[in-house]
Parts: sequence; structure tokens; C-alpha cells
Amino acid sequence: MFHWLEKNPFFFAVGVFVVIAYAGIITILPDFMNSARPVVGTKPYTVLQLAGRHAYIKDSCNACHSQLIRPFKSETDRYGMYSLSGEYAYDRPFLWGSKRTGPDLMRVGNYRTTDWHENHMMNPTSVVPGSIMPHYKHMFKNKANIETAYAEAFTIKKVFNVPYDTKGMPKLGTYEEAQKMVIDEAKQIVDDMKSPEVKEAYARGEIKEIVAIIAYLNSLK
Repeated sequence: MFHWLEKNPFFFAVGVFVVIAYAGIITILPDFMNSARPVVGTKPYTVLQLAGRHAYIKDSCNACHSQLIRPFKSETDRYGMYSLSGEYAYDRPFLWGSKRTGPDLMRVGNYRTTDWHENHMMNPTSVVPGSIMPHYKHMFKNKANIETAYAEAFTIKKVFNVPYDTKGMPKLGTYEEAQKMVIDEAKQIVDDMKSPEVKEAYARGEIKEIVAIIAYLNSLK
């Protein structure tokens, strides 16, 4: 049979292709599927974090900041561990990005604080001299869209089986229950902030966009 294949290059090439394809299916594909599963410790975003993610997208933060650390020493030295596909299991849409006017934010929650983000968003040059990032003072005035964030969380739970309300994962519950959890989560951030405007709004039961986006940025680890 092998002599026959050697005399028929076309069939020999087909045979080689079939063998390689089969080997790829049984060795590469399962590993690829495993790597795409959620990394241990990866959790869906809370409703407050989702509200912050919506503000992040609305104000086009992803136009200047990537969320994808490549496996090069120059990248890992600056930003930390390179990105794993399973870390994006609950991201819809992905915010990998391809342009870095500003630094990558994939691990920003590991080295920036609530206080730093507050000052940075109010006046970027106060913490990064020479920064060309615009001010985001409107985030201290705009109310976070908790209703839309809850609707997204509820939808992806039902449609994509995102494991809210399971052991070790964020709770969702009813909208009223979610509102209470948002208030509790926001308190931890507001307590670390200095803005009287944000604190007064929180006392009235109002969550500002700045609180939500800080919750989102703090979750990026």
C-alpha cells in the first residue's frame, strides 16, 4: 500500500492531510476548548461592575486602552501576567483592543486604587504629569445606569447560562435584591473617595458613574 501511495503523489498528499487533521482534532482541539473555559477564579461581573463597564464603553475608553497583555517580557514586566483566553469567558463584547494611546488595563485592579482612579478621572495630570487623557468630570455628575446593567446580567444568565446565583459566584436575584447589593458594593468604593458630590449622592441612594467605573476597573485583575 505504501508503495502505491509513493507512486501517486495526489493520494499521498491527501493521506498526509487526513493523518495531520485527525491528530489535530484529537490533540489540539480538546486543549483549545479547555483553555477557552473560565479560568479558576474568573467570575461574572456584578451589576455595579457591569454598569461601570457600560460607562467605559459609552465614553470609548476602549479606543485608547487595550485589555490584552501579550506573552512578551516587555509586556509582562509592565502589566503583569499575560492574558489567558479563559479570563474573557464572561466578557460580552470583548474589549481586547489594538491601540494603546494609554496603558493596557487588563490587570489595572492589581496596582491602582479607588483613590487613584478618582483623582485620575477628575484630573489626569494630577497623577500622571503630561497625560493627554481628557477629564471625565461628567462621571461625577451622571447617574450610573443600574437598570440596564441588571437587564444585561439577567439576560446573559438566562440566554448564555452565565452562573449567577451559584456557589462562589455573584448574586443576582430580583431587581430589588440587586439594587441592595449595588448599594452595599458601592459603599466600599464611596467610603474610599473624597468627592463630596459623590458622597452626598450616595446618601440619597444615587450611584454616580464614577463609582460604577471604579468598581469595574478594580475588578480587572
